[in-house]
Amino acid sequence: MNYILFDGPARNQLLPFTYTRPVADIRVGILTIREKWELHLATTTTTITEEFLSDKYPMVELPENVLINSSYCPTPQLVELVKGLKENQAIFKDEDVIAFFTKESQEDINLETFEAIEFTDNCLKIEYTWDIFSKNAEAIALDFAFLTQNRQSEPIPASNNVIAPENVFIEEGAKLEFTTLNASSGPIYIGKNAEIMEGSVVRGPLALCDNATLKLASKIYGATTVGPFCKVGGEVNNSVLMGYSSKGHDGFLGNSVLGEWCNIGADSNTSNLKNNYAEVKLWDYDTEKFAKTGLLFCGLMMGDHSKCGINTMFNTGTVIGVNVNIFGSGFPRNFVPSYSWGGSAGFTTYKTDKAFEVAKVVMSRRTMEFSQKDKAILEFVFEETKKFRRQ
Repeated sequence: MNYILFDGPARNQLLPFTYTRPVADIRVGILTIREKWELHLATTTTTITEEFLSDKYPMVELPENVLINSSYCPTPQLVELVKGLKENQAIFKDEDVIAFFTKESQEDINLETFEAIEFTDNCLKIEYTWDIFSKNAEAIALDFAFLTQNRQSEPIPASNNVIAPENVFIEEGAKLEFTTLNASSGPIYIGKNAEIMEGSVVRGPLALCDNATLKLASKIYGATTVGPFCKVGGEVNNSVLMGYSSKGHDGFLGNSVLGEWCNIGADSNTSNLKNNYAEVKLWDYDTEKFAKTGLLFCGLMMGDHSKCGINTMFNTGTVIGVNVNIFGSGFPRNFVPSYSWGGSAGFTTYKTDKAFEVAKVVMSRRTMEFSQKDKAILEFVFEETKKFRRQ
């Protein structure tokens, strides 16, 4: 069967992260949503997404296709339903379509004519940016159970202080000595060739993905995901770093999401709670206004390739776009559009030629190429976000 993941109506609510990736490639828990589906289905998938992303994330359509809404994460029960779909059947949860089987081309599909199958069990849905961190504990638990089933962890080195070792799983090549791991409140997953340096204190749930590093004396509270090749130091609480990003020094990051290729300067801090304990509002790209989240705790949402200098301070509920460079004293405003350069004193436009020079250097440090497809996506984002830049 040919499986295709589609963005669905939540895409704009997941900006700025979906400026540079389909919904399927958001990381929550240990794995991206695509990785979850591909492992559960034991096959590869392609994507229906925005046209400007389609060269990098193409769609392959065959005579028979099952389309899956990328906002939904798989469970064993849901996967069985998806695998069992027959032509012109669709799985719904409430009024949302989760998946459907069709032999028609995308332009001809009318879901009202499909046989509806109601999915009544619980499943994880990623609908808003803050779902990525607020639902991360559940996502880590689900991924941990799936990835470790019928497998044996590498042994925990004797120098470590461990609570609930049965909830710790270490992959091949991981390094950890003289750390404290408390997995009594959630599992701790340590990926291939990952490292936890001496003196670090970790309370689960934690997903330390392949080749990621917790630096000396890090303090990590669950539920936190440190994506592949990320480097993290200081204090981190309930945050997700999707991959290839660094918060390598002291400072606090809480209830936050960082995309890929981000860097947080030394001693930078995020506020995740308003002084008056009021509900946090976040920038809404659709309405172009700040919208209620229903959250008491919410920190920083930072899009791909964005960076901040040392001692940066972020207000509660700050949204940073793609390719933003922030520096200087004081608090930058709560919404900083993509391709902005500056800080609390004001911003100028971060020109694409300068931004792409940095992207090439940063990616080459991880032996990754800044491709023409990457460049085309980021050029589109520059044009698409012009209306938000005041300068």
